[in-house]
Amino acid sequence: MTLIKSISGIRGTIGGISGNSLTPIEILKYTSAYAFQLQHKFPNEKLKVIVGRDARISGDMVSRLVIGTLLSMGIDVVDQGLSTTPTVELAVTDKKAFGGIILTASHNPRQWNALKLLNENGEFLSAAEGEDIIKIADNNAFSFADIDSIGKCEKDYDAIKRHIERIIDLELVDVEAIRQADFKVAIDTVNSTGGIAIPKLLKALGVDDILELYTTPNGEFPHNPEPLPEHLSEISSLIKKKGADVGFVVDPDVDRLAIIMENGEMFGEEYTLVAVADFILQHKKGNTVSNMSSTLALRDITETAGCQYSASAVGEVNVVDLMKKTNAIIGGEGNGGVIYPELHYGRDALVGIALFLTYLAKRKISVSDLRKTYPQYFISKNKIQLTPNADVDKVLKAMEIKYSSLEISTIDGVKIYFDKEWIHLRKSNTEPIIRVYSESSTIEKAETLAHKIVDEIKNLM
Repeated sequence: MTLIKSISGIRGTIGGISGNSLTPIEILKYTSAYAFQLQHKFPNEKLKVIVGRDARISGDMVSRLVIGTLLSMGIDVVDQGLSTTPTVELAVTDKKAFGGIILTASHNPRQWNALKLLNENGEFLSAAEGEDIIKIADNNAFSFADIDSIGKCEKDYDAIKRHIERIIDLELVDVEAIRQADFKVAIDTVNSTGGIAIPKLLKALGVDDILELYTTPNGEFPHNPEPLPEHLSEISSLIKKKGADVGFVVDPDVDRLAIIMENGEMFGEEYTLVAVADFILQHKKGNTVSNMSSTLALRDITETAGCQYSASAVGEVNVVDLMKKTNAIIGGEGNGGVIYPELHYGRDALVGIALFLTYLAKRKISVSDLRKTYPQYFISKNKIQLTPNADVDKVLKAMEIKYSSLEISTIDGVKIYFDKEWIHLRKSNTEPIIRVYSESSTIEKAETLAHKIVDEIKNLM
């Protein structure tokens, strides 16, 4: 059994002993700590919090516990039921709420669930806020409302519909162009809430021919729910067999978007953001942001457009913070996460689909031909298992000194630039490992670079 407490939320496996997994006691404790923090942040307000969940089997149970706890703390709740992460994020500001809780373990397997916590802007909490909640929970530093002050709960099952309407109304989303293109689109929503949202979105965009795989939101994931190539063979075969123009795959909470080309091959999760940013930059000049473990292709297309690219520390909250500081018009992460500030500051697969289909319709080329227009980079993702006595900071400092003659960033671990390739070394916040990501012009070169650096680190350790 596993319980992970981090600034991005509380996640763990369902069942087991309190303190070792995500039991009802942990759910109550951390929800209460979050509520307590809100009460101190907004001391004279009648607080309202949005709650939504993905379709995993434990979701209904966890939702009842979370909602009941919020009510017992005197906080009103807007219950979205089955929803998506970006839908909850949007609803926080639309409903003028003071926060939100998304019940999803994202791409983790079915036995996992999590509480993802939002602030009053519908954005993930800062590091300081996340650490504060953990301290409050550890100290049981909260109290519950008396009988006359308990909260009230209202249902809101139209949030996805409003989310889609907001996307359709975006200036750069061209429904008529998509309708005229007459796309055949395949989707795999891993039997979670994408199965509710994506067919509705595609129909609103004028797509009538939809090939659906695993769109029943019952939480029975038919394959590993992380949208990586090794998990997507079935939809790839379907695309080739049925002659689809494009395939879209999302994770259980619909904030990551993987695209599959008409030939059944992967567009590349790193290139979801690249393609959407390319489209945006052709209509509006502005800056872009991605995290330090994302492809250089975004930097290349941004600079070609005469704009500035910046790299943030890993983590959505860090990407959003840098996007605001640089006034970026598009940003995200290389795992298929698109953040389009004109809609909201959160990764959103739905807006990614709408913008990508608009661009594809206007270019009037195949997805594979579009992919050929971008710089060719390949990322190798590796990790080094740590021993209990490993001094990671010392190792990373030694690597920084060893390559001090090259361009280096220490914003998040150590990133070393070797002309047209790079390597990023960072300590994981959730596992006893060093993550080693490398990128080059071929996968062989990326792997060679990674293996070289891994060997050097092992020698140092």
